[in-house]
Amino acid sequence: MWHALLRDTRFFDLLYVLDRDLADQTRTQRCPCGGRLDQAHYPRKPRGGPANLSPDRERRLSFCCARDGCRCRATPPSLRFLGRRVYFGVVVVLVTAMAHGVSPRRGAELRAQLGVDRRTLARWRQWWQQHFPASPFWREHRARFSPPVSADSLPGALLDRFAPQGTPDGVVVLLRFLALL
Repeated sequence: MWHALLRDTRFFDLLYVLDRDLADQTRTQRCPCGGRLDQAHYPRKPRGGPANLSPDRERRLSFCCARDGCRCRATPPSLRFLGRRVYFGVVVVLVTAMAHGVSPRRGAELRAQLGVDRRTLARWRQWWQQHFPASPFWREHRARFSPPVSADSLPGALLDRFAPQGTPDGVVVLLRFLALL
């Protein structure tokens, strides 16, 4: 089920449209110095998405203050990108959740199908197990879940909460939640 979602161009188009909405909200605000925000989108080379994805879907939407001497950058939250990671955010979430507790053979299949190196997967797993639970974001938001989400089963436990039936809509809601990072 999740493999198909990671290859679905329409799903990535939806994430782009949602990112555009977040970018529009950011652009309506002004820079803290009072200056106008101009487009300053920059290219990314994210991995893990569909092969036929449009190049504009790989651009990170961002803005820059137009006032001379300021040039502060305003980068809105994104549902496509999870921080500075090279892979699309949905890939980081779904592949790490799928790889949790799988056999070595199944792990090798995941890596072969999605092109994620074993060491990269181990880094993602470590981030979900150690860094994410210790983050101020998670400490603030974990109280919203009843029953509590076990840190040992992240991100799969979050995926189960947001997308219990394996729905793409639930994945979008999870990505909206993680965009607040």
